[in-house]
Formats: sequence, structure tokens, C-alpha cells
Amino acid sequence: MTNYARRERELLADLLLSEGPDAPTLCTGWTTRDLAAHIVVRERRPDSAAGILLKPLAAYGERVRLARAALPYPELVGQLRRPPVWSPVSNPLVDPLVNTLELFIHHEDVRRAGPDWTPRRLEQDLQATLWRTVKLTSRAALRRLGIAAEITATGFPPVRAGGEPQVRISGDAGELAIFFFGRQRAARVELRGEPAVVDRLRTARLGV
Repeated sequence: MTNYARRERELLADLLLSEGPDAPTLCTGWTTRDLAAHIVVRERRPDSAAGILLKPLAAYGERVRLARAALPYPELVGQLRRPPVWSPVSNPLVDPLVNTLELFIHHEDVRRAGPDWTPRRLEQDLQATLWRTVKLTSRAALRRLGIAAEITATGFPPVRAGGEPQVRISGDAGELAIFFFGRQRAARVELRGEPAVVDRLRTARLGV
């Protein structure tokens, strides 16, 4: 069985090197160097990575990330390419479960930041892996927003969040992953339903 987390990691590392340290990403205010440092800190410094979720630790986490970003860029990307086996989020036992979606999203953060990108054709197994996670995260996000929706990934049965749908959201599993992790403007999905709900969903803060 293909380890898609490992493959996305290698593809992302190759792309980071080819783009260089100062290329844009979909993460507002972050260059490729910033994004690489974020991933490395998440895997090697879980104490500081907690600042992503816990605001009191955010300033400390950012200091650690900036220190890591100051490394020579090839060294930084090398650390991203070779995560430590002891990491709680990237050791071999949990890597596919924890990192497939994370690294897919960040790979697309770099790919889609420029003007000439096109969607990748994803294998069915990768789409199924992404869809399993998106089904959970999308319904949680929609409940938080108080929006009832039907979500359909190409080739999979639809799922519902809430009651009678106010909006129907459809697209390939990878595009839905990008959409529900806060990159709505870069995701090729179709939204049909009440105009006010559609507009709200396109601009809502989704993802982490």
C-alpha cells in the first residue's frame, strides 16, 4: 500500500527546493521558507507547535519557528524531508494517518500560489484517504457555522451535515480538502444553494 504521506513529503521537499526560499504560498504572509519551518517545528518541537491551537503559546511558538526558519534553506528542507523517528506526529506508526492530509494541503499551498497551476490527477486510493478525513472535518466546520449542507466528493456517496441542506458542495476529494482547510479561493468546488449561505461559506474561516 502506498504511503501517501511519505510521497507528498518528497514531492513537497522537491518543490520547495525548486521554488526557493522566497516564493509565495497560500498561507497568508508566509513564504516557502516560513512554511517549511512550520512543518519542521510541528514535527520536532511539539511544545512550540501547540501554539497553533493554544493562543497563550502562540508567541513562543512563533519565536521557535522563526529561529528554525533562519537555518540555511537546504538544511531546513532536508529536515522536512527526513522527520525524526521519535516525533509524536511523524513516527512510522502514525505518519500515514496524521500527515497525509497535512502534507497534501501544504504541497498545494506551494503549487497553487503561482498563476499557472493546474489540479493534479489523484489516484483513487489517495482520494479515498483524503475523503475519510474531510468527511469528519467538513461536518464539524459546518456545525460550528450553523450551516446545513450536503457534501459530495466525486466517486463517493454524499454526506450531510445538519438538516435539510441550505447548500450543496461538490468536487473532487482533494479539492474539498483544500476548501475545508481554509483555502476556499484556491479550491475548485461547486457551491449551490442560498446565495447568502454560499457567500458566507466562501469567506468563512475554515480549518486550523
